[in-house]
Amino acid sequence: MARFRDFGVTPGLLPAGNRNAITDVDGVSVGHRTIRQGDINTGVTAIIPQPGNLFREKLTAAVEIVNGFGKSTGLVQVAELGSLETPILLTNTFAVGTCANALVRRAIAETPQIGRCTSTVNAVVCECNDGALSDIQAMAVREADAVAALDAACVEVEEGSVGAGTGMTCFGFKGGIGTASRQIGIADGIRHLGVLVLANFGRAGDLVLPDGRRPDPRAAAGRSVSGDTEKGSVIVVLATDVPVDQRQLRRICRRAGAGLARLGAFWGNGSGDIVLGFTTANRIAHESKHDLMVMERLNDARIDDLFRAAAESCEEAVLNALCAAGPVEGCGGLSRPLLSDWLREA
Repeated sequence: MARFRDFGVTPGLLPAGNRNAITDVDGVSVGHRTIRQGDINTGVTAIIPQPGNLFREKLTAAVEIVNGFGKSTGLVQVAELGSLETPILLTNTFAVGTCANALVRRAIAETPQIGRCTSTVNAVVCECNDGALSDIQAMAVREADAVAALDAACVEVEEGSVGAGTGMTCFGFKGGIGTASRQIGIADGIRHLGVLVLANFGRAGDLVLPDGRRPDPRAAAGRSVSGDTEKGSVIVVLATDVPVDQRQLRRICRRAGAGLARLGAFWGNGSGDIVLGFTTANRIAHESKHDLMVMERLNDARIDDLFRAAAESCEEAVLNALCAAGPVEGCGGLSRPLLSDWLREA
């Protein structure tokens, strides 16, 4: 599996974490369930923010809607309450409800009081449309696939054409799952910010690499891209172990959009571009007996490093998704070229 740095270019200024992945944030794990059967190329990717019962011990969270052409679930409550109480599942557009059901059943199994003598649970599922390379009408994702992705979660993150990224396209190349991270020095210690992306966005010909090169996936075929529309999507999941409040976290999430813009994205009318962020540092008890809560919060004067980390991690995560992606053949033999091939030949 290739990553962008394997081709001799190091994006950004901040140092990457040891894995250069969202799992550099301690406690975060990622799993995939990949479904490839005939014309079906789809799947589920699970991000488990922390071990244990998330419903009982929620995490501070925020969401930034860059462009809202999307069918995700759970984001309204995250935006309103500033908390995350389930793992995050990524999948295709028509599998959102199925994956939400799997999260609800899992939460009820852990906390049988849900929906009866305590509140219901807010299942968070985000999506991109993989219909170009997969028969999305087959409704191939089952609850068992979501459970399998959750059960497969670990700290080593597989990238490219796996899980939810199996059938995705990015800037005309094969897209998919990518991740990256940055280290930040705060309070005489090293903290981390990591990003995982589901990359299914960008107009062919618009991609700009950090060294200024502009790979065009259709240039060799002599086809113009000037009339193409941007109608894909990208889901960015951002994690940090820096103690921040919801307001600060939303500001950090907003800067992930700078990473997308550096690559040439302009968030077209038909693009669903969503950033969902959480911090592992500030827990929120589901049932607290205290009227007041004490939480740590970063000094705003130190937040610029997190802004830079969000932009750099997002940019590199997308590049890693593009470089790690392997060949996928969809309906009628349709496929997408690989950026890794272009970089090897350049």
